[in-house]
Amino acid sequence: MDTSASTVPQPLAHPFLKGQKALVTGANSGIGKATAIGLGRVGADVVVNYVAGRDAAEEVVREIESFGVRAYAHEADVSQEDQVVDMVSRMVKEFGTIDVMVANAGLQRDAPITDMTMAQWQKVLDVNLNGQFLCAREATKEFMRRGVVPEVSRSAGKIICMSSVHQIIPWAGHVNYASSKGGVQMLMATLAQELAPHRIRVNAVAPGAIRTPINRSAWDTPEAEAELLRLVPYRRVGDPDDIANVVAALASDFFDYVVGTTIYVDGGMTLFPGFATGG
Repeated sequence: MDTSASTVPQPLAHPFLKGQKALVTGANSGIGKATAIGLGRVGADVVVNYVAGRDAAEEVVREIESFGVRAYAHEADVSQEDQVVDMVSRMVKEFGTIDVMVANAGLQRDAPITDMTMAQWQKVLDVNLNGQFLCAREATKEFMRRGVVPEVSRSAGKIICMSSVHQIIPWAGHVNYASSKGGVQMLMATLAQELAPHRIRVNAVAPGAIRTPINRSAWDTPEAEAELLRLVPYRRVGDPDDIANVVAALASDFFDYVVGTTIYVDGGMTLFPGFATGG
């Protein structure tokens, strides 16, 4: 049996997010692209954030609009406070509000600790952690201003932080990335605790090995994929739609009682498969 191939079902063509307004950062490629499209497919109007690659972002907008919902692309660097403030302010002006913030934008700048520069360390923390803080803060201001609108959602708003299995799995040679994702886990949990009384739900999704441009070298040859699959008990590499499906469900009222949780979408990578035979 070929366990490396997969066909991921698309999210259900049911508008369970109809009337809701979502913003997805880093949405012109990879997981962000699939997530933005997935949210549009189930009825949400979507802001497609990007920091570079406007043509790709506009392609995502057109695909979202094909579902009969609204979308537009917005260029902003999530590590820059003024740009995040402007991005959310524009969304509230154009869409009326925000219901779902998917803080997805992230990057890697890999190096052994002895070679890692302060610039490499800082850039990853600025985007992966500070960016999520800024996006969560600005969305929360609007959630709290508006409150719960029962005909739209049972919650006042949803924040979904894109984390990684490396929030709990150490990753040699990637100390900046792993540290940023460990920070995301605590950011999410602390915000969830603080904001739950306001009926704001904060959760995280932690992908494992997913076929995206950021990690192409890990899966784009049969040899590389075979080596990667040693870490995945389910014996397939994930696709961006695996993440998009979970985000769409987590943003819905089907998951209204899920608060402060990380959902690992990793084919079992966090089961530490090296210990399957006793270590």
